[in-house]
Amino acid sequence: MNLVERWFSALTTKKLKRSAHRSVTELAADIRDWVEHWNANPKPFVWHKTADEILERLAGYCAAVTAE
Repeated sequence: MNLVERWFSALTTKKLKRSAHRSVTELAADIRDWVEHWNANPKPFVWHKTADEILERLAGYCAAVTAE
């Protein structure tokens, strides 16, 4: 997963799933507010697993999916 995907995941889980909007204008304003808040105190993404651990888990997933 690249950092852009990770950022959109944070937007979705931390803001959009917890919100209700009555119009596209409200949604757009809410996203703009969230982005401004995010940019006011930026923090880098920290990877907690090595590339080998991620690839090992992905290989297990692919094996399970193709076995069915």
